[in-house]
Amino acid sequence: MSNLGQFDSDFYQSNYTIDNQEQSSEDSNAYGHVYGSRKQQASEQPQPVFVPSEMLMSSGCEGQFFQPASNPDYYSQSSYVDSFDEEPPLLEELGINFDHIWQKTLTVLNPLKPADGSIMNETDLTGPILFCITLGATLLLAGKAQFGYVYGMSALGCLGIHTLLNLMSSSGASYGCVASVLGYCLLPMVLLSICAVFSSLQGTFGTVLALVIVGWCSLSASKIFSSALGMKGQQLLIAYPCALLYGLFALLTVF
Repeated sequence: MSNLGQFDSDFYQSNYTIDNQEQSSEDSNAYGHVYGSRKQQASEQPQPVFVPSEMLMSSGCEGQFFQPASNPDYYSQSSYVDSFDEEPPLLEELGINFDHIWQKTLTVLNPLKPADGSIMNETDLTGPILFCITLGATLLLAGKAQFGYVYGMSALGCLGIHTLLNLMSSSGASYGCVASVLGYCLLPMVLLSICAVFSSLQGTFGTVLALVIVGWCSLSASKIFSSALGMKGQQLLIAYPCALLYGLFALLTVF
């Protein structure tokens, strides 16, 4: 028994006493009193009241409203936008004039018609490119794929005629003008290639027709060059190299 009593006394040693328990209870009561007083004070404070904005506006507040100043850049931009309406059409900017194309075509089809030098001196390649493509297409329909020869002879022929005209003329001619005139005068050769689609030109009739077409093309080209460059009395001199060039296209078409 003595051993059991000693075990109970030595089981757990602590400094906690009854006085400490009373002090902790007093502290908790004091904390609860303070918390309760704070809660009561918070409940006694007045709550904020929501006031509509219409009532605030009607209370007679006076102030200066913000008025944006005029921007001068706005008017400059609007005038810049209006300037688009005054610009020329797109075809005119690209240099495509269907009226001039039609007049040049009629001038080529009628070798006896006098040419307008102001129109023929323009660098217009729309008609020549169209006629070259048509010539190559008609040769293809006849069983001759000669697009490379058409474009190659056209480029070399324009270069040779351009060099010759600059040597013969005092004013000189641009390469674009020479290519434009030679390309428009290729239209009779297109008619010859159309005839080659339906019938063979390797005979007397084909040879005579090819000579007529070559003379037609060279006469139209020499007339336009002499009128546009002011080379009076030199039409036959210009017609000879042009006839050599168009003779190559005639050989390509017939054979």
